[in-house]
Amino acid sequence: MSTSFTLDTSTSRANPTPAPMKRLTVPAIRARKVDGVTAEPVVMLTAYTARQAQLLDPHCDMLLVGDSLGQVIYGLPSTIPVTLDMMANHAAAVVRGSYHSVVVVDMPFGSYEASPEAAFDAAAMLLKASNAAAVKLEGGEAMAETVAFLVKRGIPVVGHVGLTPQAVNVLGGYGARGRSDAEADKIVSDAKALCDAGAFAIVVEGVVEPIAIAVTEAVSCITIGIGASARCDGQVLVTEDMLGMFERVPRFVKRYEDMAGLISRTAETYAAEVRERSFPGPEQTYQPK
Repeated sequence: MSTSFTLDTSTSRANPTPAPMKRLTVPAIRARKVDGVTAEPVVMLTAYTARQAQLLDPHCDMLLVGDSLGQVIYGLPSTIPVTLDMMANHAAAVVRGSYHSVVVVDMPFGSYEASPEAAFDAAAMLLKASNAAAVKLEGGEAMAETVAFLVKRGIPVVGHVGLTPQAVNVLGGYGARGRSDAEADKIVSDAKALCDAGAFAIVVEGVVEPIAIAVTEAVSCITIGIGASARCDGQVLVTEDMLGMFERVPRFVKRYEDMAGLISRTAETYAAEVRERSFPGPEQTYQPK
């Protein structure tokens, strides 16, 4: 039995309660794709906090604790400075706030590239500290040995090809990948290598659509698109981007709401009521009996 959180205004905002529901598993996600076809696409969003996980969990199959939290939560210029401790703490919060989705946690830059053994130590730390179900790492064929090493030792892995944000300094920016034949071939071969190594899913980010389709058709594991194609086996977005929390987002993001505007307008109303002393009112104050 997993643990969820419910609101209890009489005590505190989050109280752990048992949830009588089994969480989705890695094999269940992997089994969505049969003979190259995924009848029910995999729904994935990022989550960084327990409350965010609560709200997203009923609608998702997977929750990704992405290293994008470096920019979204901490205001860092990129994902490069993100640490293992940051990832572990946020992943633990997301696990506590969910009961249905498979929780995947990003391995931050520098935690897995040196060797398969170093990657195992870092991945084991993340899963033990958070109780997440799987880790995600960036890189293609060069990471295949590491993926195989982790999977053979009981750690489920999600791969990541195409635009890999941790390699932004090498790539020279966040532009779409796969525009040249050589780069397109490399993305497909990278995906094949990760799948053959045992990755149960692969994020395909920021690639021209025909390449995303080619990757999806070339591998037996699940592909999860972000700036890729609707023909991938699933989709993921940074939740804050799709909610309209930021003015500047990648062109592949669809804004489903204007939460930034709502928050700003609500804060403006609150500020006005404070300044005119209409808040707090009788309903928000305690009177003598």
